Amino acid sequence: MTSQVLEQPQQTNLSPNAKNSVLPLLPGDYLTRPEFERRYRAHPEIKKAELIEGIVYMSSPVRADRHGDPHFVMITWLGVYQATTPGVRGSDNATLRLDFLNEPQPDIILRLDPSLGGRARLDADGYLEGAPELVVEIAASSASYDLNQKKAVYARHGIQEYLAVLALEQDVAWFVLRDDGYQRIQPDADGILRSQIFPGLWLQPAAIWANDLTMMLGVLQQGLTAPEHVAFVETLKAQA
Repeated sequence: MTSQVLEQPQQTNLSPNAKNSVLPLLPGDYLTRPEFERRYRAHPEIKKAELIEGIVYMSSPVRADRHGDPHFVMITWLGVYQATTPGVRGSDNATLRLDFLNEPQPDIILRLDPSLGGRARLDADGYLEGAPELVVEIAASSASYDLNQKKAVYARHGIQEYLAVLALEQDVAWFVLRDDGYQRIQPDADGILRSQIFPGLWLQPAAIWANDLTMMLGVLQQGLTAPEHVAFVETLKAQA
């Protein structure tokens, strides 16, 4: 996690005694999204909770080596891409309203502006709903719900790319959505992973585990100067 305050469903119309009148929000609860949000609003001491297929999940204390450090380098990597690609927007730990039983809070989101064809947009409450183009999760391992229940939800809702950083395995699983579900992107001969949705978004996974931002941003810079990114930028400018 970064030091940014995590987003929670907007707290409105709650009496001073609301915390005592609303049932607690507990991991493993089976709730609808409206009830999940009602309990979340009433318990601001909870910093991150997600609703996946109607089940409440809450994060454990966050270790620097397994979450905080890789989260930081991934935010930096995507922030540089956003800065050089017009019409691209990023979010850190933003609530994502998907359906009646699913409200995840992804570690990172990268999306196109709706005016440029992006399918995620801000609703009347200021929260994201719909399917962003790329979701990134920092996961302890492939055994976590990020690579199982949550992955299935993301695919069903049409999130085009899903990137999971697996700390225990020191691996990066990057998936692109095809007709038959998610297909894992394979690295090129230099070990570089390349986005299929965002041209020029190149990643060297070894840089994450070495905590080497210089290497990571150097590979990204190669992608940003590649012909496909130059053409993508020109297309976005023409559509603006």
